[in-house]
Amino acid sequence: MLDQFAILSKGGFVLWQKTFIPVMGSPIDALIKDVLIEERAGTNIFYKDSYALKWTFANEVDLVFVVAFQKILQLQYVDELLETVKQVFIKTFEQDIINNNGIDGDYGLFNDTFDKLLRQLEEKHSTKYETTLKGSQEVNSPSKKIVTANSVSPAGIDQDEISKNIQALKLQSSPRTGSRAKKGRQQNTSKSPNINNDESSKKKKSQKQARTWEGQIARGEMESLDYSSKATMTSEEEAAQAAQLADPTKYGTINKDGVYEVLDVDQNNDNNEDDDDEEEYDILQHHEEDKKTQNSTGGGMFSFFKNITGQRELTTDALDPVLSDMKEHLIKKNVASDIAEHLCQSIRTSLLGKKIGNWGRVSTMVRDSMEAALKRILTPKTSLDILRDVEQAKAERRPYVISFIGVNGVGKSTNLSKVCFWLLQNNYKVLIAACDTFRSGAVEQLRVHARNLRALQTSGQGSVELFERGYGKDSAGIAKEAISFATTNHFDVVLIDTAGRMQDNEPLMRALAKLVAVNNPDKIIFVGEALVGNEAVDQLTKFNQSLKDFSGLQNPRHIDGMILTKFDTIDDKVGAALSMTYITGQPIYFVGTGQTYTDLKNLRVSHVVNSLLRK
Repeated sequence: MLDQFAILSKGGFVLWQKTFIPVMGSPIDALIKDVLIEERAGTNIFYKDSYALKWTFANEVDLVFVVAFQKILQLQYVDELLETVKQVFIKTFEQDIINNNGIDGDYGLFNDTFDKLLRQLEEKHSTKYETTLKGSQEVNSPSKKIVTANSVSPAGIDQDEISKNIQALKLQSSPRTGSRAKKGRQQNTSKSPNINNDESSKKKKSQKQARTWEGQIARGEMESLDYSSKATMTSEEEAAQAAQLADPTKYGTINKDGVYEVLDVDQNNDNNEDDDDEEEYDILQHHEEDKKTQNSTGGGMFSFFKNITGQRELTTDALDPVLSDMKEHLIKKNVASDIAEHLCQSIRTSLLGKKIGNWGRVSTMVRDSMEAALKRILTPKTSLDILRDVEQAKAERRPYVISFIGVNGVGKSTNLSKVCFWLLQNNYKVLIAACDTFRSGAVEQLRVHARNLRALQTSGQGSVELFERGYGKDSAGIAKEAISFATTNHFDVVLIDTAGRMQDNEPLMRALAKLVAVNNPDKIIFVGEALVGNEAVDQLTKFNQSLKDFSGLQNPRHIDGMILTKFDTIDDKVGAALSMTYITGQPIYFVGTGQTYTDLKNLRVSHVVNSLLRK
């Protein structure tokens, strides 16, 4: 009932594989790309289309054993099959695997051995199922011995490891159903009887001058306080006020191609020496524990020669204390606890069974593996060059559309204006679409931003306009009208501002999915706070799920990237950047570091990695 079984090296070379039926697509390639390379091996099952894949590592020889089968099947023997095949294959072809990483080996003889293993395991578990179903107390068929090329007994299988894998599968986190119990609302609808009395008394005394109550504004005062219909500042005053919102010392640089680029986030390395000392102390402390464990495992002349040759294998007892400290350290850096757990489990799986020299340190190997894993996770898989995409859209004679989404109060409108400033510096014609028709003052806020940005744009060909239709309208319709207006008037970029909404607010999430489905923006950018920890996982997961569930499209859209705000308030606790990237697999385009238009920075991978691993 299997579809495919493969044995491959960690370098990607397939040593042996057996395909039982034609496989649709490349599920093993997807496993390598989406799980093994992305350091998500902390889980022990992966679903791709109609397939379920399980795998196990042989770190001592750098091999991966993978089995693929239909996910609707409940095959109880898969974990035992993987462990048995791993032991038999390594025992049979040990010399071939050592020579040239096993590339030149001839593994054709393993076909018959694998067929025997598979057949006997299927019969064994089939017999168990039948006896359980019938309620029989005696097993009808005697227990069979697993036949191997070298008569390896199944008693050598690590049953504890198999049970751990099964237990981990049961404990694998499931998506939150988030059932909501709707509570009946009881409100007191009775109105004060004094209202009608006041209205009638006002009608009777209409000939007298209206009295101005405390907290109310008279009609004459209202006209003097109305600043919306008349310009109260000259152009010079507007320019002076706008200049305060762009710090000249924070302006970006212009490269050799004439492109304006924002600055990188400053990386503080003042305490590197102290950090190295603290790290060295922790490493030596774990190393002393490792030496005690090593000395207690053997003695005499054999132990002496073993220490010289450095044949020390990384075990669970050696790795677990170090990984426990690493997990606690990541959580303190604001990484979501679930992600820190999965990441440490992935490192544990990749290091378990590896050989370490006599003077090698477990902490050093764990830290190096974690650093490499973080770089792989944070390195963008797609291009971050938005300007190139804008130029391609211009060549197609259409505007480039970016939609900003996120929860309430994270700074979507402010960071939209920062991105607009960056585009204006590159001489693009930008249209801001005011699609937040829910929050009071949202349109006025964008109106002020557009006025300030126009005042700052004293040179170049860049320009900005605001497209608004007031409040209470359909945001998807306003966005569609804005894109049509931009196409007609030859705008280069359309920036869509959306209403903030909590991830559990289904009506607003449906409205957001409708806006995305109707207008199909080129980029969907999630704006999130750098302060959040576990909440980042919940926000991104539910936003992506809502875009998928409520869009009604066969190929729904998802979040294309993130902007992290309030990054100047977190010091080196940059765990939210890792959490968001790990959940979505999408890059972080910018980070916000202040309130002015120049407070938009690039976030380098090295900065995040160093901050996460710094003590």
